[in-house]
Formats: sequence, structure tokens, C-alpha cells
Amino acid sequence: MLTQTTTRVLEPADLDAALEVLGREPVNNAFVTSRVQVAGLDPWRLGGEMWGWYQGGRLRSLCYAGANLVPLCATPEAVRAFADRARRTGRRCSSIVGPAEPTALLWKLLEPSWGPPRDLRAHQPLMVTTRPSEAVTPDPYVRRIRKHEMDAIMPACVAMFTEEVGVSPLAGDGGLLYQARVAELVGSGRSFARLDPETGKVVFKAEIGAATPSACQIQGVWVAPEHRGRGLSETGMAAVLRYALADVSPVVSLYVNDYNTAARAAYRRVGFEEVGAFMSVLF
Repeated sequence: MLTQTTTRVLEPADLDAALEVLGREPVNNAFVTSRVQVAGLDPWRLGGEMWGWYQGGRLRSLCYAGANLVPLCATPEAVRAFADRARRTGRRCSSIVGPAEPTALLWKLLEPSWGPPRDLRAHQPLMVTTRPSEAVTPDPYVRRIRKHEMDAIMPACVAMFTEEVGVSPLAGDGGLLYQARVAELVGSGRSFARLDPETGKVVFKAEIGAATPSACQIQGVWVAPEHRGRGLSETGMAAVLRYALADVSPVVSLYVNDYNTAARAAYRRVGFEEVGAFMSVLF
């Protein structure tokens, strides 16, 4: 019998209840929801545990505990319970990321035992659109990357990740997990790029990193340094947005660092509006 409030690791039988919670905030939860819809709640397939916080016998809040620690639909009381559990298990994640308010509280509670972080991004505007802007013409040369083009897209993905996160994704296991993730996105038709017809190198790229029937999330937007300043991020994003709305979800989101004013302006021109904020703590 469940007490008034309790926290436990969810099991495969809890899938329907977990999806009900995730469905309350389809945009905020798109990343984790997309994984759960494919892998269920088995920790091995999911790549981590899903912690559930119950109140009055009903599942109210979630926290994904894998490579990232992600509070989901988390009330302050639930965040405190998740922080207690995280302290007991010790840090196993490379980042804490999620909607700014619960993530900030979670980090405040964990910082005394887990800090200091390698980087703290306290305000990352969350941007959403349901239709593209007519002000930007999609780049006709941006298309889905094919499986045989992994050798072309992989260096661009590594460059983007290193530039954005500050460490190479090839560290540790030599990039095996990262290469598998890139291959997964390519195989599912969610990796997009414009290739230089002469060199075969990537000029622009982006991925639909998370996809659910309700919402999807664009990530990994990158323009090769020698091609920057030409508006390719806008026309390229317009092309990816067109694919996302037509083939994936009726709502498209992304989040961006608040100091990246050029990117925020470009996304607004493409049709995105700021509706909230995420926060990331990187270790």
C-alpha cells in the first residue's frame, strides 16, 4: 500500500501511468517521451531509470536518471524527493537538464554534494512553432542524410558537439555511443544537411533529435565555419522545419543558449517564438 507520498523506480508495468504524466507537457517532455515510447521503462533499453513520485497513491512527477538527469512535471516536493534519491545513488549523469524552474531547484539541492559543474546554463530559451514563417525561403539543397553518408555527417556532428558542449563526444569510449546515436538519427530519417557538391562536406546540418506524435525537438544546428554569416542557418532551419511539420509532429521546438543572440534572432525569423526556458548543468 502506497503511503501519502513515496518515490520509487518505475517498472515496465507502469508505462501507461508514466505516459499519462509525460503527456501533460508534451513540448517540455519530448526528449524523454520519445525514448519511453520506443524503449518502454526497462532500464537497459531506456538507457537509465525512471523515478516516479507518488502522492495519494497516484503518479504525479517523474525524473529520468540516465546520461542526463531530467525532472519532468516535477513539483517542488517531488524535486526534493528526487534530489534525496540522487544524493544517495551518487552522480552518474553527465548533465542535469530540463525545464528551468524544477531544474534550478534540483541543482540547488544537489550542488553542495555534486558541485562545482563544468558549465552552468541557467536560462536557455525554449522556442516553439506550429507553422513556418513566410519570410524565409527553405534551402532546397537541405535534405535527409542517407545511411551511406555517415562518413560525411559524422565529422560535422563531432564539430558541433565539441563547439557546443566544450568536450569531444569521442572521449571515453572512442565515440562508439555517439556514433550509434548519429546512426540512429540517420537511420530514422531525422538527420538533415546540405552538402557541398564539390567537396562532399557538410555546409549546414540539424537533427530532429526527439519525435513524438505531439511534439518534436530540433537539435544540433550547425553551419561550417567557412560558410557562416551567409544566412544558411535560417534557410537551412526553414527546410528542416518544413520536414518536421509535414512528416513528424504538429509542434516543433528547440532550446538555445540565451547568450546566442544571433541564433535566437534567426529562429524567430524562421517562425519560432520563445515560450519558456530550459536549464542545463554540465559536468
